[in-house]
Amino acid sequence: MSSPDSASSQSEHFLALHHGATPLLLPNPWDIGSARLFAAMGFTALATTSSGFAASVGRIDGQVTREEALAHAADIVRATALPVSADLENGFGADLAAVAETYALAVQSGLAGGSIEDSTDDPDAPILDMAAAADRVRAAAEAAHGIDPHFVLTGRAENYFHGRPDLDDTIRRLQAYQEAGADVLYAPGLTRTEDIRSVVTSVDRPVNVLTRPTAPTVAELSALGVARISVGGAFAFAAFGAAAEAAREFIEQGTHGYLAQSRVGGDAVARFGDA
Repeated sequence: MSSPDSASSQSEHFLALHHGATPLLLPNPWDIGSARLFAAMGFTALATTSSGFAASVGRIDGQVTREEALAHAADIVRATALPVSADLENGFGADLAAVAETYALAVQSGLAGGSIEDSTDDPDAPILDMAAAADRVRAAAEAAHGIDPHFVLTGRAENYFHGRPDLDDTIRRLQAYQEAGADVLYAPGLTRTEDIRSVVTSVDRPVNVLTRPTAPTVAELSALGVARISVGGAFAFAAFGAAAEAAREFIEQGTHGYLAQSRVGGDAVARFGDA
């Protein structure tokens, strides 16, 4: 576990990375090996992925407990010298006290940041009431910032991930989360240039955008004023996809074309010594 001073130094550095001349490119490792690979490749910060981590332990997203998520995040923190933000889903708490405890524990785990979503576990009402969601962001911010003022709390508006493509409501939510203490704002699922521009110009905090097949390029997002770009579970599922294709070739065709990609992977993990 990191000392308070070292954790604060990492979070201060992580916050500064959101204010560079170009967007912070934030890969999402799903285990220690992928964290060390991304560090060796030159990334300057890391963030965990709830879906990628769940897949790595044979589950689907949403089936990981708070204790498991925090233990995994602490493993990623120890894996490299880079600042790490954690995907802490909706805060893992039914009430505000439990939410606050999650983010206090996150700081104590050496994390430089963490996110909180406004989603629920109820398929009939997948998004929290805005006021209740803002209260949860406030509880998380007060708990984390009370220990480490530089801890980077990301407030997430999940409308577009749950079939509610309401830009006006999404912007109002992000503004509410900003007022509640979020340091970074994030509406995963946005892909249209004009929508992303509207979000960036409607808030006073750095904005994170998730890569999607139809999303603007890094250069285009930079021109829009986006401060951070993350990949979510995409790298993890790309790795699972490559493994599935290799296994399918082996079991169905009996050929060994996958060995070419295996050599690429072998060369990549040889970088671990540089991490």
